[in-house]
Amino acid sequence: MIVALIAACEIGFWVLLAAGLGARYLLKMPRTGLALLLCEPLLEVVLLVATTLDLKNGADPNWTHGLAALYIGYTVGHGHRTVKWLDGHAAHRFGGAPPPRKPPRDGMARARHEARIWLGTLIGAVVATVLLQAAIWYVDDPSRVTSLESWRYTAWRAAGIHGLIALSYFIWPRKSSAGEQDTTVTTSKERIQS
Repeated sequence: MIVALIAACEIGFWVLLAAGLGARYLLKMPRTGLALLLCEPLLEVVLLVATTLDLKNGADPNWTHGLAALYIGYTVGHGHRTVKWLDGHAAHRFGGAPPPRKPPRDGMARARHEARIWLGTLIGAVVATVLLQAAIWYVDDPSRVTSLESWRYTAWRAAGIHGLIALSYFIWPRKSSAGEQDTTVTTSKERIQS
């Protein structure tokens, strides 16, 4: 049941997003579009309530409850950025707005961009950990919560791997494309020469 609800929430997220952006830009109803976009967090509330009720009704905590916590965490950490990104593209394509800014391609600007995305993953891991810990306390039976505990480690492994990838952009920043000059390097060279 929980897996089906997670799938329904994911489908609902994209349906509400498409409906909200469609109402906002195609139907020229910005308030209705905003109302639809603001309904998206309700999907996570529904999933949280359903998971809690499932545990309350005596279901053994298993991987589905852990996956629900990770899904909610991911949505909290990255949902706003996803909606904002798609809204910028829809505004450009259908609303006559200028094209959205592309992420930096190289250098420290790219590294900072990757670090901001990693912060969303970190927030998601924190939210998932809080939800999983609340479920562990709620069940209050150490022999039944090993699955939930393993999902905490999964959340932090994902955040750690993503953090290492983001850190690699700082350690080995991508060089500017041919024909482009990195202004931070030029400025540093000018300081050394003077």
